Amino acid sequence: MVQPPYLKKGDKIGIVSPARSITFEEIHPSIRIFQRHGLEVVLGTYVFSRYNQFAGTDEQRLRDFQQMLDDPSIRAIVCARGGYGTVRIIDKLDFTRFLEKPKWIVGYSDATVLHSHIHRQLGVETMHATMPVHMVSETHNDAVETMLNALFGFRISYLFKRTTLSREGSAEGLMVGGNLSILYSLTGSASDIDTKGKILFLEDVDEYLYHIDRMMMNLKRTGKLEKLKGLIIGSMSRMNDNTIPYGKTANEIIFEAVQDYKYPVCFDFPAGHLNNNMALILGRKVKLAIDTEIKLIFY
Repeated sequence: MVQPPYLKKGDKIGIVSPARSITFEEIHPSIRIFQRHGLEVVLGTYVFSRYNQFAGTDEQRLRDFQQMLDDPSIRAIVCARGGYGTVRIIDKLDFTRFLEKPKWIVGYSDATVLHSHIHRQLGVETMHATMPVHMVSETHNDAVETMLNALFGFRISYLFKRTTLSREGSAEGLMVGGNLSILYSLTGSASDIDTKGKILFLEDVDEYLYHIDRMMMNLKRTGKLEKLKGLIIGSMSRMNDNTIPYGKTANEIIFEAVQDYKYPVCFDFPAGHLNNNMALILGRKVKLAIDTEIKLIFY
């Protein structure tokens, strides 16, 4: 995978809204944080536009993102928020100039469309990390800290306690993945994820438990679970159930889906739809080691 250049003080970063609408008040704290770290923030022309639930029409969101891709002075593109909408513009984006001068694409949730498409079609690393909508205070938290450290080129690694369902073992491979629902929706498309020989990261929010089972069965039946080197499950938060309970938690559903395989499996990794959303460099080689503790090292 191609690694975009790390940031340095004085660099420009662009903030765009490729999905749901957002207001200036919601992202103002993030602008201050970036500026305090010596970065110049450039806002997309239509970043605060609104068209129903979207941040402007498809054409407006497309033009904003394309402008940031094409501008050689922009060193990173940060998605303001998730929601839904990036899939509506992904096939019209022209990545020609992006490939000539790669830059970091930062975000999670709906931004999984960008991560998966760029990895599959272009072979460039991207960053799964917190977004401006969640940077609600100018006071740092771990999520912001890890994102900035990763963008500025500091080596990142994580060590935390092993949880009950996690399966022992160690593995090395490129990390790919993101939001489970988004990856499920990309099946069979030009943005479909390639998991062979990879370490797969998955997270999700606000899904019915039987939906989690259905999506994991899709990953299993399409061969995406069989040839993994390892599996990392992040936050599975605010899950829903029916009147007649499904009978398993999201983690238990996932555990059951991969019980026939021998690779290490990590549950409850601190990334996804939660406050301590630790930054992950997708497309980067990592080492996952699970014993009494869980260690993840990015090379």
